Amino acid sequence: MDQNYDVIIIGGGPAGLSAAQYAGRANLKVLLIEEMALGGQGLVIESLENYPGFPEGVGGFDFAQKMEAQARQFGAEILNTSVRSFTKNGNTFKVITGKGDLTATAIILATGAKHRTLDVPGEAEFSGRGVSYCATCDGPFFKNQKILVVGGGDAACDEAMFLSKLTDQVVMIHRRDRFRAQKALGERVLANPRIDVRFNTTALEIKGDQKVKEVVLQNTETGETTTEDFGAVFIFVGSLPQTGLVPDLEKDEAGYLVTNQRMETSVPGLYVVGDLRATPFRQVVVAAGEGAVAAHCAAQYIDEVNDEAYE
Repeated sequence: MDQNYDVIIIGGGPAGLSAAQYAGRANLKVLLIEEMALGGQGLVIESLENYPGFPEGVGGFDFAQKMEAQARQFGAEILNTSVRSFTKNGNTFKVITGKGDLTATAIILATGAKHRTLDVPGEAEFSGRGVSYCATCDGPFFKNQKILVVGGGDAACDEAMFLSKLTDQVVMIHRRDRFRAQKALGERVLANPRIDVRFNTTALEIKGDQKVKEVVLQNTETGETTTEDFGAVFIFVGSLPQTGLVPDLEKDEAGYLVTNQRMETSVPGLYVVGDLRATPFRQVVVAAGEGAVAAHCAAQYIDEVNDEAYE
């Protein structure tokens, strides 16, 4: 493996894989580095049915494999290792990895965000089998079923409203006595007859066999516990953007990295895409589009650095 690249992409989810494909197609020397399996959070999607071009849906694993094949087809290299840090000197980034030091003219950061979890019994066991962190991804699988939504912020309220279009049996619990979401959004949820809002309530355990069947709930004021039947549990208690490599970049109030519409950060040659980035809508199709934009703009930046910009 060579040590010097035009573009190094850090993160192998849909945003990173899309960036690798477009960077390779632009005839750049590109390396994608992924510590875990390619596909990111998309790997847990049983059927990706809302991505354009797949009317019958496609499994997250199969989708990731197709994206990888396309990226490789256009010349992208893929390296399985961790990135420990990177620095910039002049027009060159130095990337320190678990398999040696590399250099690049541009970096596309696609390290994503991890969902905050409840850390209750049954949550991990039933992930993908009734426990979900994305209503638009998985909600349609539970149409007309009784659904539990956990959370009280903007995302939880938005997703509860979406789920209420699929079933009239949405129960929404929040551990506090009022929403932390924007007032107007919270009021819309409270006014929705298809959503049963229960404040001062937490989930203690998720139970089932092959899929979710029951949830143990607790009233935080009285301590009383009850067990209630549910077909699915949607958890929206925040996300953790993986910003450890760039602690000093500008972030929004939720901790996501801020870019312009070209995916550029305040550091020339450094781009941010996918779930790591501040955006109003986090979906696979959005992440893929951002990856394409970043690769295109990175190619223009590299031309400028090399005095080859098209006038």
